[in-house]
Amino acid sequence: MHRLKAVADEIQRIVTELPDLKGVTGVWTVADDRVAQGDAAFAADLGIALARTYGSEGQMWQYKSVFDYLLRLLATTAGPENVAQALRLVSSAEVASRKLDRYTASLLASSHEAADLVAAFTGRASEELRACLVHELVLRGAVVEETPGITDWATSSHWGHHPLGWLPLTLSDIEGNADLPSYGICGTSHPMPYGPSESRELAVIADARVPSARETTTQATATAMRKAVANWAEESNGRIETRVFDLTAPLDVESVPNALLMLGLQCLHGAGKKTALSVAVLPPAQAWRVLFASASTGGAYNFGSYGAYGRLLAWQSLAALAGSPEGATADEVEARVRDCIWHGFDADTKWFRQVAWDIGLVALARDRRRLAVMAATDTD
Repeated sequence: MHRLKAVADEIQRIVTELPDLKGVTGVWTVADDRVAQGDAAFAADLGIALARTYGSEGQMWQYKSVFDYLLRLLATTAGPENVAQALRLVSSAEVASRKLDRYTASLLASSHEAADLVAAFTGRASEELRACLVHELVLRGAVVEETPGITDWATSSHWGHHPLGWLPLTLSDIEGNADLPSYGICGTSHPMPYGPSESRELAVIADARVPSARETTTQATATAMRKAVANWAEESNGRIETRVFDLTAPLDVESVPNALLMLGLQCLHGAGKKTALSVAVLPPAQAWRVLFASASTGGAYNFGSYGAYGRLLAWQSLAALAGSPEGATADEVEARVRDCIWHGFDADTKWFRQVAWDIGLVALARDRRRLAVMAATDTD
């Protein structure tokens, strides 16, 4: 009893003193020492106590910093008790949220083997966390259908209504080069497979034959095409252009650069003889990779939707760019995506921010009479 009271008193002291702290590394050290001694419950108890007191709107920086550190400490440290306490922390009524579930699933999958995460599927973790964890593991190559303790939940039909239920439980080779984050207790790193070209050459061909085009963009299509990059505009400083055109005759692949200059695209305003336009044919896997990174890791001022939803959003944008009908299955979307001829482009125009977050994608349909364009840019 004396030990339990001492622990409770220490947690209460930290909670009380937190708003006056100029730095929180001392609290981090206390949590580090406790977890190193095998007392993972202390970190979870502290996080829950802090959330109960400071977890409302307008959260102060000390609380946000300490809570994130505690969650990372538990979720990225090896050992079943650390996993269990991370799950207890994020499942508590004081903090439970879909956004936190997505983040936690990414943390756990990045740091533990699938077999070590069975507790998420037998305890009180939310359905949202479980669904995200399944696909975070799939992205990291786990065979969830063969993992005892996970397979029954992952293959059951009861979560088919969930948005992530649309995704297959195995990766397509198009998804084989996903850029996944690496988490540490104090930070995150991830690749950025986009940005302005290091060199640009004028890609247009003199006297290329370009059929006339009629814009057919609908609001629904434009919204679907931008799903993977919408977070750049909604949560950061980004801007997006998504357009679809029907051509009166098949477009030669070599003439795609010329066609782009004739469509009145805002992102290419001013491109031409003096402002170079760079266009290159891409494999579908590279188009998916770019969209996945933008959806999962976000833009300059946000953190994206993490891996599971990043995977879904990337496919939704690809589906719309490729012209897949609404309600298509994952296999049907993949077939349509493979039928398209994909290009990446960028130009030194004023529309692109030219910092690190620049994307230009073109999907030319199999009959070469439908051209879909998506451009996005963001800045810090």
